[in-house]
Amino acid sequence: MDRFIEKFLRYLEIEKNSSGHTLLNYKLDLCDFKKFLQDKPIEGVDYLTLRKFLAYLKENNLNNRTVARKLSCLRSFYRFLFREGLIKSSPAVMLSTPKQDKMLPNFMTEEEVVKLIEAPSRDNLLGLRDRAMFETLYSTGMRVSELVSLNLDSIDFIGSVVKVLGKGKKERLLPIGETALEAINKYLSSRNSSKKIKIQTKTLFLNKNNTRITDRGVRKVINKYIRTASLKSGISPHTLRHSFATHLLNRGADLRSVQELLGHANLSTTQIYTHLTTDKLKAVYDKAHPRA
Repeated sequence: MDRFIEKFLRYLEIEKNSSGHTLLNYKLDLCDFKKFLQDKPIEGVDYLTLRKFLAYLKENNLNNRTVARKLSCLRSFYRFLFREGLIKSSPAVMLSTPKQDKMLPNFMTEEEVVKLIEAPSRDNLLGLRDRAMFETLYSTGMRVSELVSLNLDSIDFIGSVVKVLGKGKKERLLPIGETALEAINKYLSSRNSSKKIKIQTKTLFLNKNNTRITDRGVRKVINKYIRTASLKSGISPHTLRHSFATHLLNRGADLRSVQELLGHANLSTTQIYTHLTTDKLKAVYDKAHPRA
């Protein structure tokens, strides 16, 4: 089993150009499946075995979204094994995915976003960094994984665009507002003049140890300012991305444009944000419909 998993992960990394995040999730999912199988050989797995695995996941109170992801992983895994001639047929072909719960993304009001962005101090380096990170997340709608991977040359200050490396290692250019660029400039100016930072680095956002800040680091920073600004719980780095999309749609942006900005492969992924703009649509309806 370990040998098959290693082959599959190598295929995803080299041929499918999958991100490190995807590789880690697939590895964890397949290790869970291996644990469930115990000593049963991969060739002995049939449709009934997979149905039992599905029941096992349900017994462990996993939600439908997580179960669907694990089943998607198994389909891809067995499709690969079959294509490579390592098994005679795929037992996952007839496996049906449970209906996923529709989860509306959490977002902040425009006033709450301003409150969060203005919470960091402007009098020290870390405060300027935090403000620049928040401004960048909200101005571009990028993922936090894309934020922490930014380098100094990722930002085009003249063209007001930022180059990000998204899912599947796909590059895309995002517009970035003047307010965010100004915040980044102030952070870099303070960083360059700091006597504590003597290293030469291409990394844009550094942690207190002067190495690249991590996803977890950004989450800890946001949690600190949630308390400082007395904001509601449940706010994460991704909440700024949700807020970005929701506010654009509320102010008249079209869905296709928002899809491009978010880097979604399918429009259906972006359409979930239309559920959040009901009040705006009702206001337009009441104003425009002759018999409203």
